[in-house]
Amino acid sequence: MHFMSLNSLKPSIIKRMKQAIYDLSFEDLENYLVAVGSKKFHAKQIFKWLYEKRIDDFALMSDLSHNLIAKLKEDFTIPSLELVTKQVASDGTVKYLFKLFDGSLIESVLMVFDYGYSACLSTQVGCNMGCTFCASGLFKKRRDLTVGEIVLEVLTMQKYLDEEGERLGNLVLMGTGEPFDNYDNVMKALGIINHPYALEIGARHISISTCGLVPMIYRFADEDVQYNLAISLHASNDELRSSLMPIAKAYSLNELFGALKYYSQKHHRRLTFEYLLLAGINDQEKNADELKQLMQGINGYINLIPYNNVKEKDFRSSSNKATLHFYDLLKKRGIAVTLRQKKGDDIDAACGQLRADYEG
Repeated sequence: MHFMSLNSLKPSIIKRMKQAIYDLSFEDLENYLVAVGSKKFHAKQIFKWLYEKRIDDFALMSDLSHNLIAKLKEDFTIPSLELVTKQVASDGTVKYLFKLFDGSLIESVLMVFDYGYSACLSTQVGCNMGCTFCASGLFKKRRDLTVGEIVLEVLTMQKYLDEEGERLGNLVLMGTGEPFDNYDNVMKALGIINHPYALEIGARHISISTCGLVPMIYRFADEDVQYNLAISLHASNDELRSSLMPIAKAYSLNELFGALKYYSQKHHRRLTFEYLLLAGINDQEKNADELKQLMQGINGYINLIPYNNVKEKDFRSSSNKATLHFYDLLKKRGIAVTLRQKKGDDIDAACGQLRADYEG
């Protein structure tokens, strides 16, 4: 049952429901309050207690009536993520391993850049996309993360930053899982994270990465949101991409770029193409030539990413020399290109690696 329809529910029905308060959007909370005979304006107060003051007990909501607090306690919980372990890299990157209510493990990463703090979020427990180079694929998808669990990833890392007087300014959904395979929960969670009475992280500071679920790209294009879209490309032709990413067997590059052109026509926003550099596989001159053809007429740039080696995989990162050479090849072909700064190289930085090591 979804809280979007709570305005049509009787209080007697709602009384039997109990879930994480973080699952509720602002509108959900307003509808709930009306349904239990309270006032909509309390939604603003509750959101501010949860996300600005970051309390973990309804009893601390001192500007609410005792009756409303009792009702909230009856119907909802204020859960938390259990920190299992964390790794801190020499560059300040922190990788967290969290345990969820059912014992499932997820990873979240906090990164430090010149422009501030950025968090990389997981959206599923495990992943079914099966990319051959990815540690996340070592575990098949167990389930989707709930709205509240995604929100809690951000809120928990912000609480850690509170201790240092710092603020989380950017989010990338590039951790374990395919965000568009958990579309509804992801979009609702981002709506909460972006909300002015919640964590208020700007939409243009949030990036969603997909390996290329074409139908969901069309759906996303029709949304009235300003989140950035990133594409896990990693190959310059269909044959190579199919060998690296099973999703490419379902959707060709032609189909993928057709969806991306539709998105660009609707939003006029610059696309990011993520391209992991794999030694001797996708870092050759022929790949640069093919990328030039693919990028024609596309408002986007290629972000070259040094590969974090995964011990269970045979792939290796391109050398520094080969990386810079490929960067130059793309520049000479008129392709907008950046080279991502490598983060967390001295910890289990690859997606899924910390969980794999912990469980393995």
